[in-house]
Amino acid sequence: MKKWLQIPVRQGQTARQAHCGLPEGTYEREMGVEGFFGPATHFYHKHPPTGWVAFEGDLKPRAFDTNRIESIRRSPWQATPLLHNASTQVRYWHSDEDMTELVRNADGDDLLFFHEGEAEFFSDFGRLPVQAGDYLLIPRGTLWRLEIKKPVKVLMTEARNSHFKMPDKGLLGEHAIVDPAVFRHPVIDSAFLAQQDENTWQVQVKRNNRISRITYPFNPLDAIGWQGMVMPVALNWRDIRPIMSHRYHLPPSVHSTFVADRFVVCTFVPRPFESDPDALKVPFFHNNDDYDEVLFYHQGEFFSRDNIHPGMITLHPAGFTHGPHPKALRHMFEQNKPMTDEVAVMIDTRDPLQVSSEAEAVEWTDYVNSWRTDT
Repeated sequence: MKKWLQIPVRQGQTARQAHCGLPEGTYEREMGVEGFFGPATHFYHKHPPTGWVAFEGDLKPRAFDTNRIESIRRSPWQATPLLHNASTQVRYWHSDEDMTELVRNADGDDLLFFHEGEAEFFSDFGRLPVQAGDYLLIPRGTLWRLEIKKPVKVLMTEARNSHFKMPDKGLLGEHAIVDPAVFRHPVIDSAFLAQQDENTWQVQVKRNNRISRITYPFNPLDAIGWQGMVMPVALNWRDIRPIMSHRYHLPPSVHSTFVADRFVVCTFVPRPFESDPDALKVPFFHNNDDYDEVLFYHQGEFFSRDNIHPGMITLHPAGFTHGPHPKALRHMFEQNKPMTDEVAVMIDTRDPLQVSSEAEAVEWTDYVNSWRTDT
C-alpha cells in the first residue's frame, strides 16, 4: 500500500502546533484524509468556516428527532429505518412487550445501544440483563429475544457483511479506554434453563432484508453449555474511561469503541475540559471529507451543539466544513464547569448514507440555520 504524500509546508500566520495557541482572532479548520486517522492541513481563517447565510443541496447538515417516532414494535425487524448504505444500516426500535418469537440476523452483526429501558436478553448463549446506557453486540447468526422489564428505546446499527471488532489501541495498551474485563456475557443459569420448553416457537431470520420464518416444536434456545470466543457481549458507557489531554483537544478517533468494515462507532462520555489556556476546548472546525458523520445524543448537555436534546440524531455528510455552534465558540474560554456533561454515540461511515422517508418525517429542517448568527 502506497503511503500518502507527506511534505510539511507552512504559509502565512499559523499556530506552532494544531489546536493550540491560534493566531489572535482566527478560527482553525482541519482538512484531513482517512477521517481523523491520516495526515491533515490546518487553516487559520478570519471568520468561522460555518458562517454561511444560505445552504442549498443534499450536503446540508440534518437533524432528526427520534422522540417523534411513535411506532412501537415487538420485533426488531420492524424497527424504524433511519439511515443506510451498503456497509451498514441504522434503525430505531421502540418496544414495550416481550418478544414472542425468536430472531436471527443472517446479514451481519447487530450493535444495539439502549437509550431507555431495561430488558433481559435470551440467546443461544444464555441470559444477559441489559439496561439504558448499554451497548449489546450480537454476532451474526445469533438466535435471540428480549423480555422487557421497562419499555426500551434502542439505536440499532448493523455491520452488513462484516463484523464489529475492538479498535487498535496502540501504545495505550489493551486495558486503556475499555478494559476487556468489563464486558458482560450471557450465562446459562436457572432462569435460562427455566425458559426452555416443548412449546411451538417461530424464528424470524433476516437475510437480504427479507424475513424467513422457521417453526420448531420446541424452544431452540435449549443449550445446556457452550465454549468459545464468539458470543454476545454488553458494555455500559459508564465503563468507558476516555483518553484526554489537558493541553490538547484530541480528535474523535480516540473515542472509538467498535470498528467494522468501512465505518467506526465512537462513544463520547463525560471528561475533563482542557485546562491549558492555549488549548481548544471545543471540537475544531473540520472537513471530514472521507466519511459521513452521525451523532446520536443519549443524555446530558451537548456543549458543542445548540438546541439539541437527548434522542436526537444529526447527520453531517462528507463535503462541507462543520464544527461547534456559535454559542459554544463564545463560551469556549468561559467554561466554569470542570467536565463535559454529555453521552453520545457517533457513527462515521466511509460510504455516503441514504436517509429514509421515516427519518425525513421527524426531521428538524431548520438545523442547517443553527450556525447562523444573523437570525
